[in-house]
Amino acid sequence: MVSPPPQQDPVIGSERCTTVAPQAPIVALVAGATGLVGAELMALLASRPNCSKVYAVARRSLSQGTLLFDNHHHHNKHHMQCEFIACDLLNREVTMSKLSELKDVTHIFWTTWAVHFPLDSPDCSDTNAEMIANTLDALLPNAPNLRHLTLQTGTKHYLSPKILMGTAKSLERKNHRYDEESPRATYGHNFYYALEDTVAAKLLETQVSWSIHRPGLLMGCSTTSFFNIVGCLCVYASICKHLSLPFVFCGSRECWEEPHIDASDARLVARQQIWAAIDGGDATKGHAFNAINGEDFTWKEVWPKIAAKFQLEQPEMSPEDGDGWFSRAGSIVERMVDKGEIWEEIIERNGLRKTKMEEMANWWFLDILFRLPFKLLSSRDKANRLGFTDMCDTVSSILYWIDFMRQEQLVP
Repeated sequence: MVSPPPQQDPVIGSERCTTVAPQAPIVALVAGATGLVGAELMALLASRPNCSKVYAVARRSLSQGTLLFDNHHHHNKHHMQCEFIACDLLNREVTMSKLSELKDVTHIFWTTWAVHFPLDSPDCSDTNAEMIANTLDALLPNAPNLRHLTLQTGTKHYLSPKILMGTAKSLERKNHRYDEESPRATYGHNFYYALEDTVAAKLLETQVSWSIHRPGLLMGCSTTSFFNIVGCLCVYASICKHLSLPFVFCGSRECWEEPHIDASDARLVARQQIWAAIDGGDATKGHAFNAINGEDFTWKEVWPKIAAKFQLEQPEMSPEDGDGWFSRAGSIVERMVDKGEIWEEIIERNGLRKTKMEEMANWWFLDILFRLPFKLLSSRDKANRLGFTDMCDTVSSILYWIDFMRQEQLVP
């Protein structure tokens, strides 16, 4: 789904789509077009008069056709042809057949990843490297005007996946902030490294430039994303309201009260990718950038705002369980794992678009997130220094995406 520009955007200090000088024509390929950032890339590219076409690539079948996008910032409408391509990029034969015909592509935006194997496994690294290698092998010999590839990974680049999975302890300093030059983890298997190395090797002997973008906890709207925090929170709040359950933060006191992870609004991440690929000039080529909102946040400040959105009252808790919105008791998985039929009731009662609970929420992900044994905080000084100074207020971001998901009739 492609989000319409809102009346009020929480990006601070700038319009959502920056006006730029006329440039060479753009024909973009967005891999992962149905994901959190992919959809926002589509919307931003549609607002650029010099972007004539976007190939939207995703595993799931999508409607073919030409979309008319409303360019609010220029107070007119311009036609951008959007061709949807259902393609399993792991299938080399299919990928070569479908993508080798796209001879007019000038920019690749890579926002997809394969979820077939555990994050810390060699198979996960090999599978993701294979996907991007198939894509580049199909396009590089056949798209003579290809100029740039943006690769989206994440700030988990700085840690071993074994730490994220809770199978190893972090040895990081408590208040350390990672910059883009921080060394790779030397243990475990991080598929981000395989993606970066494959891109570097494939583009080494070409004139195609690249940039790498590392968001934190992504805020956006999608029913196809494995780590969709806003979807998780909306479904959790909706079920609590429907069953009159306490809407409590089941996690550690440290994660409740202290910043532990950076947030990244999907619109801001998409803006940074387009800036690096098109607007930043030579200074952005060949660089990695942390793509984060810019201000720390705590769940303690966010939680009451989410509760207010769903008209949930602060529960009364016993001192041994916790206090207020915070609870030491149980886990999200224990509270929500058997609530699939309840979600179906909520959809029916509110006339929502039909989704399965697992398409909207990942309870295992919330339990890990609310009990992080480390702090994964990064610096955005590099992007600021080179000219990308857009920031986003995280509380406003979450509330915006709740409203957007309601507008899309995904949550009550």
